[in-house]
Amino acid sequence: MRLPNYLIWPFVFTGQLLATSLLAWHLLAQINFAYPTGYKLLDLDKHIAEFAPLNRHIHGFEFTQPADHWNLFAQITDAVQHDGKGLAEISFNLPNNIQQPLMHSAEIIHLQDVSHLINKFYIAGSLGAVIWIIFFLIAYRQRLIFPRARNIMLGFCGGIFIITSTILAIGATNVFYWFHTKVFPEGHQWFFYYEDSLMTTLMKAPDIFAFIATLLLVALIVIWGLSTFAMARALKNNHAPITAAENSPKIKSRSGKRSKRK
Repeated sequence: MRLPNYLIWPFVFTGQLLATSLLAWHLLAQINFAYPTGYKLLDLDKHIAEFAPLNRHIHGFEFTQPADHWNLFAQITDAVQHDGKGLAEISFNLPNNIQQPLMHSAEIIHLQDVSHLINKFYIAGSLGAVIWIIFFLIAYRQRLIFPRARNIMLGFCGGIFIITSTILAIGATNVFYWFHTKVFPEGHQWFFYYEDSLMTTLMKAPDIFAFIATLLLVALIVIWGLSTFAMARALKNNHAPITAAENSPKIKSRSGKRSKRK
């Protein structure tokens, strides 16, 4: 059974987008979303020095150093990538070498919710990868011609432009807050003042998320572009050129023996 083109390509590109988005996230998670770079660009050392002494729950964080902050963020990243395991054990050392927990219970619950959301993202991305592979193999077997690069780029860049313009028009902070109200369980705290959360102070939320979103977009464009180029090349190579001999009708040989000349 031959599937129509208009059915195959939407599944290919939707699966590809989900899979490449997950790959971009996973790769950046391995380098802790370049937190040390964001730390310097956003002047997080000054931000922490200002708000850490004002924390109403946990004291002494102002005595920590940038290397401690980078390590703590790395621990948080690793925990949310692994179903929230180890969140409650994340701590820092006071000047007298006493360990102080970084987060209180509401912060830990919130990051566990984040971890559950990331788990769903991994499921969606993995499912997208399966759909992408299956329908691209169908396209390959049916020897389909890859859509024009111009149309693909217009669709991809147009989608990014529309989403970005909508976010900027509504306001990135408003979108950030709206997103939290929709994806996290009702009754679970997700908004924290800097004076109430070392986690929020450590990240200078939501500023750090704008930095991470930019990195994710760049990584996605690169991975998506390379994978699109690879698909185009694979389908192009799948169309072997037809030679003149193959295109011309075959001449059937006549049966029977030639008559002898007298």
